Amino acid sequence: MARHKSIHEYKRTKILATIGPSTNSRKIITDLIDKGANGIRLNFSHGDYAERKQQIAWIRGAEKTNNKPVAILQDLQGPKIRLGNLKQPFEVQKGDKIKLAYKPSSEDEIPVQYDLSKKVKKGERVLIFDGKIHTKVASVKAGVVTLDVEHGGWMMSRKGLNLPDTDLAGDIITDKDREDMRFGAQYGVDYVALSFVQSAEDVRKLRKYLKTLGSNAKIISKIETKAATDNLEEIVMESDGLMVARGDLAVETEPESVPIVQRQIIGLAQRYGKISIVATQMLASMVEAPEPTRAEVSDVATAVILGADAVMLSDETANGEFPIETVQFMKRIIRYTEDNAPVKPLFLHKEDHTIQSSISSAVMTLAHQVQAAAIVVETASGLTARSVAAHRPNMPIIMVTHDEQVGRQLALIYGGKSYIRPKSEHTSEKITSWLSGAINFEKDDLVVITMGLYPGKVGGTDTIKVRRIS
Repeated sequence: MARHKSIHEYKRTKILATIGPSTNSRKIITDLIDKGANGIRLNFSHGDYAERKQQIAWIRGAEKTNNKPVAILQDLQGPKIRLGNLKQPFEVQKGDKIKLAYKPSSEDEIPVQYDLSKKVKKGERVLIFDGKIHTKVASVKAGVVTLDVEHGGWMMSRKGLNLPDTDLAGDIITDKDREDMRFGAQYGVDYVALSFVQSAEDVRKLRKYLKTLGSNAKIISKIETKAATDNLEEIVMESDGLMVARGDLAVETEPESVPIVQRQIIGLAQRYGKISIVATQMLASMVEAPEPTRAEVSDVATAVILGADAVMLSDETANGEFPIETVQFMKRIIRYTEDNAPVKPLFLHKEDHTIQSSISSAVMTLAHQVQAAAIVVETASGLTARSVAAHRPNMPIIMVTHDEQVGRQLALIYGGKSYIRPKSEHTSEKITSWLSGAINFEKDDLVVITMGLYPGKVGGTDTIKVRRIS
């Protein structure tokens, strides 16, 4: 069992690490979690179900070894449009015309794994190979789209296409995604990340489908399309969290817009009490190098200063040579930044006049007035904990719940350390003695506690207490 840390050692910004070939073992997953990962991302664009089943078992085992809840995020592939298999790579140049065909019938037609002719219109942009090749639609006929090349490059098998001007009109949840969600529901994933969200309706459709599966997974909307940035606030309101998916976002919009959109997403997430995750290339050089660049350190620190709930590692831990060192270095950056640059909310938390919202505001005021060492939230659904976290307190939030999945979901919440304890009618009397034994407070630390008269009841938070740790 892991040693108890001092309450003052907890980092407030969380780390989400991606599992891949470099980390596909029980030992490495356990080490990732031990060194600071609070959540594990499973990218369902790759791998098979047998592999995923084994990885989930390793993660759940690592929870017990490290004595901390860990969130599992299932990242759906979505309508990732790719070229098919080419006989060999070839170069295209400015002024060339190329034909993309869903079912090629001649040698000059390039296979594509989606019938673009049903969606694209003349004049719309089609970006190939992460935006390295720029084209525009010259003409469309059944099953075939002809493109004018505006900036050339090498065409290679299975490279992705981005359609920044095209409305995919509700097709973002694919048959593969539905099959993957059935698997995820069976094995209890905590979050489902929806790729290429365009509107709040996409999120509503996903939530309805998860409900039919009996899944209580929270929804993370990946903001990576121009349409999503145009409908940002309504997507935030409908989702449980947002991911700033900076790779595709930079291709679908303009690279220079990404820092501004990132700031908007983090701010809106705080305003509405939702999770914000900053992703893509945060410590990209550590795929091959034992230390990050100074620009990458600054990038992570900026996300921390803005108050993101979590920062994500992709290739760094999935395919990199230094996965454990990457998590350790990210934790170093987070801790140093939090100790030296206090987070201030970007947007004021939106008060909705509910009991939970009012209590959260009162808890924050009281905690700062008495200079509390921590805020303790007893929560059944996680709602009050998320509401308190949205205020971005500068002291840790101890989140106590009887529900295992809620405890795992809270593992990615800003400022929080989640604990899973059985229901008790005497939580109010027992909480202080439990805190003294479970967490290394300093003598005479004050804590502000919020809970309900009937612990375990959803929406029942109605009490605030101040306790001194002896």
